[in-house]
Amino acid sequence: MGKIIAVAQQKGGAGKTMLASQLAVAFAETASVAVLDIDPQASLTIWAKLRSTAAKAGHKITAANTAGWRLTTELEKLAAAHDIVLIDTPPVIDTDNRRAIRASHLVLIPLNPSPPDLWAAEGTLKMAAEEKRKVALVFNRAPASSKLRKRLEAEIAARRIRLLETALANRAGYANAFAEGLGVTEAGPTTIAAEEVRSLAAAIQNLLT
Repeated sequence: MGKIIAVAQQKGGAGKTMLASQLAVAFAETASVAVLDIDPQASLTIWAKLRSTAAKAGHKITAANTAGWRLTTELEKLAAAHDIVLIDTPPVIDTDNRRAIRASHLVLIPLNPSPPDLWAAEGTLKMAAEEKRKVALVFNRAPASSKLRKRLEAEIAARRIRLLETALANRAGYANAFAEGLGVTEAGPTTIAAEEVRSLAAAIQNLLT
């Protein structure tokens, strides 16, 4: 059975869908990967459709879209056929979110390095704790260094919440690749953005072993 990663965060604009898509492509360099879109906005589904005709899409990624009572069955099917399954969850705490978190091996919470994003993560952190699931935070659109980022790093450390060392910076390459149905590792395989995503994927892989 494959490993399931729920990408979850209540706050809109934290970068859930972008993170799920970029990691899916990075993981697909060495593993079989599926993405499951349970966000009503269906942005990951649109990305997957773009990908189906993208000339630079070098890796196969299975894409599915479901919700409600079918969710658990779909996850079981995808996990049986793939090494890694990434779930793009809705930006709300609801039944589907709980189903996704309950089924996951890791709950990955993206946040911009700002207090509102950390505050918004509380519901997801609480749900993951209730379901006894492993959690990791990852900074997205992050400056290399700032007083605010250091303040949040200290607060997260004091609360003994895992924060991944690799952060994704605020780079146009991510949005540009996403708009073409690609990952940055395909659109610009030797760029700093590609290095960031590969480093993040490796760190997550270590958590799953």
